[in-house]
Amino acid sequence: MTAGVEKGIVLVTGATGYIGGRLVPRLLQAGWQVRCLTRSGRKLAGRPWAADPRVAIVEGDVADEETVARACSGCRAAYYLVHSMMAAGAAYAQRDRLLAERFGRAAASAGVERIIYLGGLGETGPGLSEHLASRREVERALRLGGVPVTVLRAAMIIGSGSASFEILRYLVERLPVMVTPRWVSTPCQPIAVSNVLHYLVACLEVEETRGRDLDIGGADVKTYREVMQIMAAALGLRRRVIVPVPVLTPRLSSLWIHLVTPLSKEIARPLTEGLRNPVVCRSDEAQRLMPQRLLTIAEAIAAAVGSHARGEVETSWSDAGPIPGDPDWAGGTVFEDTRWLTIAAPVGTVWATVCRIGGGHGWFAARWLWWVRGVIDRAVGGPGLRRGRRDAEHVQFGDALDFWRVVGVETNRELKLRAEMRLPGEAELDFFLQPVDEATTRVTQVARFKPRGLAGLAYWAAVFPFHAVVFRGMLRGLRREAEAAAAQPTKA
Repeated sequence: MTAGVEKGIVLVTGATGYIGGRLVPRLLQAGWQVRCLTRSGRKLAGRPWAADPRVAIVEGDVADEETVARACSGCRAAYYLVHSMMAAGAAYAQRDRLLAERFGRAAASAGVERIIYLGGLGETGPGLSEHLASRREVERALRLGGVPVTVLRAAMIIGSGSASFEILRYLVERLPVMVTPRWVSTPCQPIAVSNVLHYLVACLEVEETRGRDLDIGGADVKTYREVMQIMAAALGLRRRVIVPVPVLTPRLSSLWIHLVTPLSKEIARPLTEGLRNPVVCRSDEAQRLMPQRLLTIAEAIAAAVGSHARGEVETSWSDAGPIPGDPDWAGGTVFEDTRWLTIAAPVGTVWATVCRIGGGHGWFAARWLWWVRGVIDRAVGGPGLRRGRRDAEHVQFGDALDFWRVVGVETNRELKLRAEMRLPGEAELDFFLQPVDEATTRVTQVARFKPRGLAGLAYWAAVFPFHAVVFRGMLRGLRREAEAAAAQPTKA
């Protein structure tokens, strides 16, 4: 593939997700023009590749067949990277099937030559988990429109920020002794995210892949128990003690993952259910048609751990998902806590400090209160504080910051966060910056809460006494760090 040679337009759905966000720049490098169909164009605006003139961002819902047909118009191929990663059940499986049917019909009406779908690896037949069975249904539904579909079936994808990698890393880091279900003895063939991306791009130019189902996996096959020990070695930890027991159901396993890792039980449930199925490639056809050097599990984990340690996480599992519009704050009861102070630092320095909030850096003050709130949130089904953040220094629209979501970014002016913790209402936290002069900045912090029913009113009354500690302390901590940064000598 020769970079710089335009080869036509391809449509990418799921560009805000883990794989889609990494696929787009690689398609550009290979010489393709890319059209991204997304529910929120703002969510892609902060991506480094979004300003490339070869990228077109189309806002719309994949559920709208007419919108999809317009987005597909003039495209040679379309990537379908839409998944419902939620708890098992007929509703999500039916929705996935209907979305795929509509997409297949829309692609056909627009004259798309082929659809490329990233599905799940696993044996066929009645023994499939509900999650993998749904992926098979999506494959069939996409083909109903008549467009040839290339299906790449992958098992665990190992890369910094992937859901599978995060589950594995957190379990191994936090649990030197693990009581696990029997699936730890299931054979699997994980694949590095770099190898997945190579297949996704290369198949566009390999005619033999058109309309084919291709298993893709890494260089070696191990049990999940062995994969955990490889992760421990990569993290510099002692070997983990792993005790499999027959009584842990997928539901109990997902609840345990919810408590120990950043992932919710709704996402963990389908992943754990799929672990009972052996996921090993049945042929090497993909490698024969699109040769590349496949990484071993140890190499893939080492690369992911290294990227995470350096803060070079290109995309994360938490990037995906809808961003709700601003709530209607007009009408009803809305509580506000507004505080401000002046910081002896330029607005750019203060902005950089604000953008480091959350994740490993913390929330500037009352760490123990934030920790307690995170534990409570995890216990009632929320994300808690373990979700962290994608980048340690920078934020962009749609980023997750612990149990907050970035829903507004204006550089050197405003950072707006929406709470995704479990609450009896809607909560927002805004930071407004205003330069007083070249060396001084005024920061206004506004916490808003729109209660839902009596439970919401009771919640606000219960947490209000802690605001002086949390929010006042947060502002003071922000001032302390920003002024310290401003006092550092400027590098030549």
